[in-house]
Amino acid sequence: MSETAYSLKESIRHLPRNIKESIIRRGGGTAEQERAAAVFGNMFLHVHPVRVHLNSLRAGYTFGLGLISFYLFLILIASGLLLMFYYTPSTELAYRNMKDLEYVVSFGVVLRNVHRWSAHAMVAFAFLHMCRVFYTGSYKAPREFNWVIGVCLLLVTLFLSFTGYLLPWDQLAFWAITVGSNIAAYMPGIGEKVRFLLLGGNEVGQMALLRFYVLHVAVLPLVAVVLLGVHFWRIRKDGGLSRPLND
Repeated sequence: MSETAYSLKESIRHLPRNIKESIIRRGGGTAEQERAAAVFGNMFLHVHPVRVHLNSLRAGYTFGLGLISFYLFLILIASGLLLMFYYTPSTELAYRNMKDLEYVVSFGVVLRNVHRWSAHAMVAFAFLHMCRVFYTGSYKAPREFNWVIGVCLLLVTLFLSFTGYLLPWDQLAFWAITVGSNIAAYMPGIGEKVRFLLLGGNEVGQMALLRFYVLHVAVLPLVAVVLLGVHFWRIRKDGGLSRPLND
């Protein structure tokens, strides 16, 4: 057997072990150091700190509100991608697409309701998460910057809910966006420009629907993903989840 064929055979034989070692790497040292190295070397675990305070794990302290909000965001992404297969951002077809989801597409009404109720729940849980952070003083040093990121995430969540409101193109959506854009027009100095930018004109029509659709499915989700990445990174850089100062 040639050296090249033998090397190829050995590479194939050791392939499962090499893949495992590339995912989970362990280093030498004491038992504690090996446990730390296992966390650092695992691509699924390295985003978590090696040590956490016991109080940070208490369910009654955080209530898991931040994680619930994140999981709801993942559900919204998955259900939203599926809904995009059946939706056309057109004033002539949008409402018909909604009716097709309700009466024609198999489990379409379930899919739409999963997306809608997840959106409502995300707004509620994100707001409760902010209240919990404020109540426990978790916005104080050294977490001030992450508090600002959290406020931005809450605003993005509200904007996602607002932009998604127009997409069914029914009477409720039409007049809700009409009222909302008119409220935006009362902003001092730039109100009318903001309203024109949102609607793509002076009234709610095809351009408004298209702009709200692009904001809802592309721009705002991308902003949310970036802010979530920074938010999770700052949690770790700031010493993990916050805890009572006297513990």
